[in-house]
Amino acid sequence: MKRILIVKLTSLGDMVFTQPVVADLLRAYPGVRIDWVADDYCAAVPRWNPNVERVIAPPLRRFKQTRSWADLKQIFGALRDLRREKYDAVIDLHGVYKSAIVSFLARTKKRYGYPVEELGEAGARFAYSDLFPPHRESDCARERMRYAASRGLGYKIPAEREYGLRLPPGAPAEAARGPYAMLFHATSADTKKWPQQDWTAVGRMLSARGLRVLLPWGSDKERSEAESIAAGIPTAEVMPRMSITECTQMIEQAALVAGTDTGLVHIAEALGRPTVMLFTETSQFLYGVNVPGRAVALGGDGVVPRLEEVLAAVESVLPGQAALARHA
Repeated sequence: MKRILIVKLTSLGDMVFTQPVVADLLRAYPGVRIDWVADDYCAAVPRWNPNVERVIAPPLRRFKQTRSWADLKQIFGALRDLRREKYDAVIDLHGVYKSAIVSFLARTKKRYGYPVEELGEAGARFAYSDLFPPHRESDCARERMRYAASRGLGYKIPAEREYGLRLPPGAPAEAARGPYAMLFHATSADTKKWPQQDWTAVGRMLSARGLRVLLPWGSDKERSEAESIAAGIPTAEVMPRMSITECTQMIEQAALVAGTDTGLVHIAEALGRPTVMLFTETSQFLYGVNVPGRAVALGGDGVVPRLEEVLAAVESVLPGQAALARHA
C-alpha cells in the first residue's frame, strides 16, 4: 500500500474516534501516504494529524443551508482534488450516501465499506468493491472502526490507541491567566444536556479549588445558558466566541475538562487532559472512555448522572495543588 484515502465526513466527535486508524495504517504500511475527506466544518481535526497528508474538505453541510454558488464551486474544487490522486484503497468509515458517493468518485479499484446491516443508509452499498467484517459487539465506537479497517485490509492492530493529534501553536491569551477548568454544558440536543444548577454546583467546587471556570458556547442560546451557570460561580468566565482550533488550544492547556457527549470533550480526552464525560441519552459504552486517574465517563442510555457522582469523578481526575500551581 502506497496511498490510502479515509472517508469520514462528520461529525466532530467521530473525527476524533477515527484518528487511531491513521496510526494503525502507518504501522501496517510504513511510508504509506494517507489522505482524508471531511466536511469543511470539522476538517480541522484530521488537519491536526501530521500523518494525514491531504485533507479534502468540501463544505457539504454549509451548502445544504446556503445553496450558494460559492459553496458549490468549493465542492467542485474538492472533487478535482479528490480525483487528482490514485489510491490503492479507499476506506469509507462513515457509511451513508454522501460518503459512498465520495468513495465511488475516488480513483481506485478497492473501495471498502460496511455490510448493509451496519450502514447508516443501506443504499450506500453500491459504492463498495469489498466489505468490512461485521463489528464485534464487545468493541466501542473507536475500536469498531479500527477493527473494520484492519480486518478489511488484513493487518493486525495493537492494543494501544494512538490519536496522533498535534495542535498548531499559539493558544489564546486567556490560557496564560492562571489554571482553569472548562465546562462544556452545551450539546447538539436538549436530551443530551445536564441540569444547569448541577453545572453551577460543579463550578463552585472547582472555584473553591482555586480554578478559573471557563464556559464555552457556540450559539446565542448557549451563551445565555452559560451566563446563567456562571452567575452562581465566583470565578466563572463566559468565553468569547472561538473557532474550533482556538477552543481546542484552550483545552490542551486546561487543568480539567468536564462536559456532555460532544466533540470538544472527546478532543480533550484524546489530548490526554483530565476529563469527565457526562452521558444521558447516548451510550457511554460506545462513546465514553474510562482511564483511572485521568478520564471518567458517567451515565448514558437514559441514565442521567447524579451530581454526587460527577463531583466524585471530578475529584478523582483533578490534578493536585502542585500540578495546578504549574499551570499558574
